[in-house]
Amino acid sequence: MTKYLISFPSEAMVLTDEQLNAASVDSHAVIEEAKAAGIYVFGGGIDEQVDPVLVSADRTVSAQTYPGSRLNGGFAILELPSREEALEWAAKLARACRCAQELREFMYDPAS
Repeated sequence: MTKYLISFPSEAMVLTDEQLNAASVDSHAVIEEAKAAGIYVFGGGIDEQVDPVLVSADRTVSAQTYPGSRLNGGFAILELPSREEALEWAAKLARACRCAQELREFMYDPAS
């Protein structure tokens, strides 16, 4: 089976407080459905109040990231037998979150 990253940037969720509460309830319901189906690997939201840092091989830490690099918002990693099923789960999350989702496929890694 293949692992898929389903995600959205935080700026995609332009919702009122009421809509945001409903989206939270609905998206948690989809995640619970994925857990019950045995396809949920990991998920959550990036804490945007904690600044990312760049760590080099010698453990030097700098307050920067790679140019053009941006990761925020929410994500779920699901393990599914086909891209078609991944598209279905991405659509479920899009409905729940009230915003389109990006779908990415992890390359096969025999060690994982």
